[in-house]
Amino acid sequence: MATSQARLLAAAQSYGNGEIALAITWAIETAMRRGETVAMRWEHWDRKARVFLLTETKNGTARRVPLSTAAIAVLEGLPKQLDGRVFGVHSASISRAFAATCKAAGIEGLTFHDLRHEATSRLFEKGLNPMEVAAITGHKTLQMLKRYTHLRAEDLVGRLG
Repeated sequence: MATSQARLLAAAQSYGNGEIALAITWAIETAMRRGETVAMRWEHWDRKARVFLLTETKNGTARRVPLSTAAIAVLEGLPKQLDGRVFGVHSASISRAFAATCKAAGIEGLTFHDLRHEATSRLFEKGLNPMEVAAITGHKTLQMLKRYTHLRAEDLVGRLG
């Protein structure tokens, strides 16, 4: 996805105020759902611990998501909203902006939710174990986690020695 990711982010920078580019990067870095992302509030960011508390999740269980340096850079690049929300858009707006961005980048068949799949696979590629990945993504069962993981044999070769 590296080449298509670069095309996608380049197109996203040109869309509106560029906030969709930050949302795309955020999704890839955190594996958060779109709804979780738009529900985020600034008071739930623990800068010192480098984690973000999600209070509104699909499965109803709050979780603390560890943040990479790239995810922190996204937060630092966002304007502060008067209402306390981190992203100043709604779910439908992200979907529309993402669809327009994909079209501009010449990418077909990709949805914003696909970024969650990509992020989950990348967590495994970084060497995290299933329990660690599930703690980040919020998956309650390994079966559901497996549905989100798309590892390629070519990416695993280096780990075999």
